[in-house]
Amino acid sequence: MKMDLTKEERLEVILMSAKFRETGTVDDKPRSGRPKTATGKETSTMVLAAFAKSPQCSTRRLAAECGVSQSSLVRILHNNNLARMAESEPVPLPVQSGEKRGCSEDKDEEDTPSKKPKIESEQENEDAPNQDEEEVEAGDEEEDGETFADMMKHGQTEIDVGILKYVCDHKGFSGILKERYSDFVVHEINKQGKIVHLDDLSIPADIQEAPETEVVPNDIEVLTEEQKKLLGELQLFRNKEGSVSIEIIDDTKEKRTQVHKAIKTQFPGLESKTEVKEGGKFIVAYHTAGKTALAEVKTTAEAPRKHFWPKNRGSFCHFVLYKENKDTMDAINVLSKFLRLRHNMFSYMGTKDKRAITVQEIAVHKITAERLAHLNKNLISLKLGNFSYKKHPLKLGELQGNHFTVVIRNISGTDEEVHQAMTSLRQKGFINYYGMQRFGTTAVPTQQVGRAILKNDWEEVVDLILKPRPGAEKEFLVRCREEWAKTQDPEAALKKLPNKRCVEGQLLRGLSMYGKKNIITAFGLIPRNSRLMYIHSYQSVVWNTLVSRRIEAFGLKAVEGDLVLRETTAHVLSAEEAESHSIHDIVMPLPGFDVIYPSHHIGAGYRELLSADGLDIDNMRHKVKDYSLAGAYRRVIIRPTDVSWEVIRYDDPKISLVHSDFEKLKNKPPPVFNKEGKYRALKMEFSLPPSTYATMAIREVLKLDTSIKKQTELNTLSFN
Repeated sequence: MKMDLTKEERLEVILMSAKFRETGTVDDKPRSGRPKTATGKETSTMVLAAFAKSPQCSTRRLAAECGVSQSSLVRILHNNNLARMAESEPVPLPVQSGEKRGCSEDKDEEDTPSKKPKIESEQENEDAPNQDEEEVEAGDEEEDGETFADMMKHGQTEIDVGILKYVCDHKGFSGILKERYSDFVVHEINKQGKIVHLDDLSIPADIQEAPETEVVPNDIEVLTEEQKKLLGELQLFRNKEGSVSIEIIDDTKEKRTQVHKAIKTQFPGLESKTEVKEGGKFIVAYHTAGKTALAEVKTTAEAPRKHFWPKNRGSFCHFVLYKENKDTMDAINVLSKFLRLRHNMFSYMGTKDKRAITVQEIAVHKITAERLAHLNKNLISLKLGNFSYKKHPLKLGELQGNHFTVVIRNISGTDEEVHQAMTSLRQKGFINYYGMQRFGTTAVPTQQVGRAILKNDWEEVVDLILKPRPGAEKEFLVRCREEWAKTQDPEAALKKLPNKRCVEGQLLRGLSMYGKKNIITAFGLIPRNSRLMYIHSYQSVVWNTLVSRRIEAFGLKAVEGDLVLRETTAHVLSAEEAESHSIHDIVMPLPGFDVIYPSHHIGAGYRELLSADGLDIDNMRHKVKDYSLAGAYRRVIIRPTDVSWEVIRYDDPKISLVHSDFEKLKNKPPPVFNKEGKYRALKMEFSLPPSTYATMAIREVLKLDTSIKKQTELNTLSFN
């Protein structure tokens, strides 16, 4: 007998059947205590069954009913294509289950424009606002709230940030971008023009850890099994606030040195000091992240010893950082904690995407390659290699660009349509828009905060950052915003945050320290790069908007009144000069006090746009020097180099379609494609200069809106 079931009822039957086969029952097991975060089969089945019963129920209520954290619930829905995103911008979207790579574990950052910046120089191709938040599990959730699809409707679309035009008129096609983080691979191109790869984990033979000629005894000879067990637990954060004391029975300097070196080399992340207590000498080991243990040791321990550094060795150890699904600054935070260093001891040429596999060069001051290499056994989603010593650090913007390997899954275009689109990208390029990740993904765009900063409207700045907002946010942030709206008490709102390092936490801490009448000083507690992110995003939306107007007015050719660069100086084209230039030569300014504007009517559009926002284009200097905008010039059209592509077929949607550097190091075979496979994907490679967005190149190929809001709508329609 055929039964007419709704989609939700059919899904529930399938899920309940799977649960019965797995557990022998369809009953839910009793739950108590802290919400679960695991996304195993049992938990996934329970969540999906609850979703099938109440597809319109809020994620908060579903999480509470299922006894899991909201982040885990969203992860499960995401993994089962119930909330799939095509673009991975700074939204707390979890990694899909089954994303297994070779690595063993688990932006916007710009220099302040100099007084005379003539050519825009940024750190990366795909920069995204980084509020430096930690993943914190949500507690009990409110009963009422929005569905997941509703939460995603509050973001911006490309139209909202001035992204309107295309270079070519080929037919676009659909596809899924960043369905897995391994579908987006970025290799830095260094200042010598070489693509950076991780292909060597060894330590160069000429590196010596210390000047002593004697052989350092192995830790087996120095440390007992019990001591090694305690040190190992301390190293793995199981005893984060504690310390391990090792008594030196036969006290000699040589014996103490051996113990110190054994701890240092065999247990990276631990530090040790000699301490006199109870009439004897002890070596006290403590974790670099253990604040209490560190404070105790500092009160009794001798001064830190200076490590020997050969004079003929460069002061900076350069190495290649390979990371998976981790932000560059998060990766440096991990390394700095293990090595007990300040963040500014590291230097790099640019930050890279979080939701991707990325490879880039990093430099650190006076840390040996041996110490860095020892970290590899403890790092999650990170690997270090290709060590060398040099006399200089790295500088932001020194890179020549980035090389991208991108997989777009489930494409709808024919082979001919793909060929036409990719050929057009290679020959004509794409409009050099600032991508969607430049503008944030919440209901309060970053450019609105930037505009308020430039207008000196500091109460508006605080309101925009702290006020309650619709959309996808962690529960502790929701509670914090509600407390602020209700009490306007920074200390009370701050108590709602388990993590005080987010932008909201830093601002509230500043307000509690300096008061609501000293907002500028309080705002200064937010990391400088995050503060500058706001005003740079305002510049960016102005640039996008005026470039779209310029292309609408004059098309893709150089015209009288356009700007070109002659070395570092902008020059206005005459009608005769325009005949000998192409659109690829044209630049447009980001607004500032040290740039000139096109002499045609688009130049006047800058003044009109800023005036409508309450800003004076003739007075872009701010009373706070950091927020003074000098301006810069940016090319209108970018033509990628090293463009190649292939259409591949595959059967398993969970497999990686790119052979990573780490997999090559482990001699793992490359992915094998089935020519008769069920699914089709476009695998493309190309190189871009700094300060350009790969997502905008992909947009030109697909002719699709790359915003999370639009992609969510498309995925919701496809599911229904």
